[in-house]
Amino acid sequence: MDLLRSLPLGLYLEKPITWLHKLDPRVKLIWLMSFLLSPVLGSSSWRLILVAILIILTFTASIPLRVWQKQMGWLLMFCSLIFVMSAAIAPDGLSINYQPRLPKDELIFAQLTPNLELASEPKTWKNIFEIFGKETVPQTVRESPKLNKLPQPTSYSYIIFQQNPITITRRSVDLGIRIATLLFTVIYSTNLYLLTTASEEITAGIEYLMGLLNKFNLPVTEISLTLTLSLRFIPLVLEEIQNLVRSVQTRAINWKKLGLRQASQVWLIVVERLLENLLLRADQIASAMKVRGFTTPNTHKVEWHNLKLKPLDLIVLGSLVLFWWFRLAWGGQS
Repeated sequence: MDLLRSLPLGLYLEKPITWLHKLDPRVKLIWLMSFLLSPVLGSSSWRLILVAILIILTFTASIPLRVWQKQMGWLLMFCSLIFVMSAAIAPDGLSINYQPRLPKDELIFAQLTPNLELASEPKTWKNIFEIFGKETVPQTVRESPKLNKLPQPTSYSYIIFQQNPITITRRSVDLGIRIATLLFTVIYSTNLYLLTTASEEITAGIEYLMGLLNKFNLPVTEISLTLTLSLRFIPLVLEEIQNLVRSVQTRAINWKKLGLRQASQVWLIVVERLLENLLLRADQIASAMKVRGFTTPNTHKVEWHNLKLKPLDLIVLGSLVLFWWFRLAWGGQS
C-alpha cells in the first residue's frame, strides 16, 4: 500500500503539464470560487451543466486515465448512489395529510344529493359486520364508471413510479439531482484545482488576493506561510501513516484472537505513536527554519511564484463574465 500514490483526492499532478497547469493561480482560484458559489439557489439543470463542465475540463486538459479514473470515477459512482437513495428511498418531504374542504367526488356528490335519504342506512344487528368491511358503492355510481375517471387536460403526474417500498416523485428526483450534483461539484472542483496547482502557487495567489487585508493590520504573510507549511506537511502525514500501517502488517497480528478490546488498544497505541512522530517532524521543520535565520516572514520574504497574467489567463478570465451571465439569466430557480 502506497498512500502517496494511491490516495484518490488532493494530490498534485506534476507531469504531464496541461493547459490548466499554465493558468495563473489567481484565475483558477476565482473560477473555483465561482464553481462553489454558482450552485447556490441554482436550478437542477444548471447544476448538471456544472458537472458536465468539470468533466469536459478534465478531458480537454488531457489528464491521464490513471489519475481521473480513481478520482472522478469513484466520485461519480458515489454521487450516483446518493441520487438513487434520495430519489427512490428517501422521502420527498411533501407527505402532507390534510382534510379536504370539498367532497372527494364533487360530480358524483351533486348527482346523488336528491337520493341522500336512500344512501344512509342505519346500522342494526343484521349488518353490524359491515362496519369492518369495505364501503358499498351506490348502484348509480356503479352504473356510471366514467364518472370515476375524468379526462385530464395534461399528462402531468406528480408520482413518476410507485412500487412498494419504492416511490419516485418529481420532487424526490429534483432533490436527488441537487444533492448528488452539489456533492460532485464541491469535491471535484476543489480536487481539480489542487491537481493542477502547486502548493506554492496556491499560497502566492491567496496572498495576492488577500493583500487588501493588510490595511486592517491582518497578518496576511503569516497566514500564507502557515498555509504553505501545512500543504507541505500533508505528504509527511501520509508517509507516517503508511509506515505505521506497514509495521502493523509485518507483525502478522491475529485480530480474531485479540478481540475488540485488545484490538482497540493496539490501534490506540498506533495513533499515539503517529501523533508523536508528527510532532517530532514539526519540531524538526521549526528547528531547520531557525537555523537558516528565518524568524519572521516579513523580514525573510520568499517569492514562491512569479505572478504574471498571460493572454490565456485573460481569455479564461473574460469567459468568467459569460459564465455568470448564463447563471444569472438562465440558471436560477424557477
